[in-house]
Amino acid sequence: MFEFCRNALYFLRQPRRLVAVFGVAGVLGLMACSTPVIYKPEVVQGNFVSREQVQALRPGMPRQTVRDVLGTPLVTSLFHADRWDYAFTIRRQGTEPQQRRFSVFFKNNVLERVEGDALPTEAEFAAQLDSRRSPTKLPELKATESDLAKFPAKPHAAAAASSSVAPMPSVTYPPLEPAR
Repeated sequence: MFEFCRNALYFLRQPRRLVAVFGVAGVLGLMACSTPVIYKPEVVQGNFVSREQVQALRPGMPRQTVRDVLGTPLVTSLFHADRWDYAFTIRRQGTEPQQRRFSVFFKNNVLERVEGDALPTEAEFAAQLDSRRSPTKLPELKATESDLAKFPAKPHAAAAASSSVAPMPSVTYPPLEPAR
């Protein structure tokens, strides 16, 4: 045992080794006190198209007007020049991924028809994004006379003033700086 202690003291007298030992001990201590928390960032891809935007579209609208209403399409194909595709995906931690697709079809550079998934209104979409809990209803803070009668009455101020508590003496403190 004596030999082990002597070797340990020799080992710890070396400055580099001492720093390494404390470094390893510190890292192990930090690892033991923490639990792994994995943060998954919110991933939003594509263009969100709302029900209000789709309701603003009318057959016969030119391409530029459709672009002004819906925004730039996510997919335009050389093979389907008369079709614009709007796709939207959002992945958030703790919720199911949301995915929506919407397509706009043109004929002779004017809007012919639209098709796609059922789209939420802007208010419905915003409500889905708000992950804060709604406040619970607070109890009403009113007491009836029968509720108040259960508690003993407090003495009035006059009775408290006439009690045997002596007033605090006035205390004077010396000046902080000497007089000049």
